[in-house]
Amino acid sequence: MTATLTAPAPTSETATPTHTYDLGLLVLRLAVGLTMAAHGAQKLFGWFNGGGLTGTGKFFEMSGYPAGKTMAAVAGLTETLGGLALAIGLLTPLAAAALVGTLLNAIAVKWGGNFFAPKGIEYELILTLAAASLSLTGPGRYALDRFIPALRTHRLIVGFAAIVLALVTAGAILLIRN
Repeated sequence: MTATLTAPAPTSETATPTHTYDLGLLVLRLAVGLTMAAHGAQKLFGWFNGGGLTGTGKFFEMSGYPAGKTMAAVAGLTETLGGLALAIGLLTPLAAAALVGTLLNAIAVKWGGNFFAPKGIEYELILTLAAASLSLTGPGRYALDRFIPALRTHRLIVGFAAIVLALVTAGAILLIRN
């Protein structure tokens, strides 16, 4: 005789309405997306005490990337547009993956063996994992993706494929770094 384990049926005390999850995903998308968009604005425009393209380009060159100003523009555009798209839930798997790729490069640049801030990577790592999680879970109900038929119903394989694309792209960029 084999026993099977089944979860008890949800009751009014244990059931969580779907909208609760959707609201949680919205809050997470806004936090990660707007944080990354602000970082992109620092690189592109020098806003929020950022270096702008010139200052950020010099940082990229000192970090071993060729064509520092171009790389700063690519990173800034990726963070700004990817962050804003993630915040509003537009093309969520790709927007999240764009941030994952950029953040993996940030982790590689900052990595020095420390985990905790200010010299560690904990901040970049938590943003990377949050973006990857959003790529896998989808944006939730409160997102513009709900109006795109192909993205209305999130599929895990789409999120997974987007993360693989982020890993490949980040790896290629890291290969050109000195």
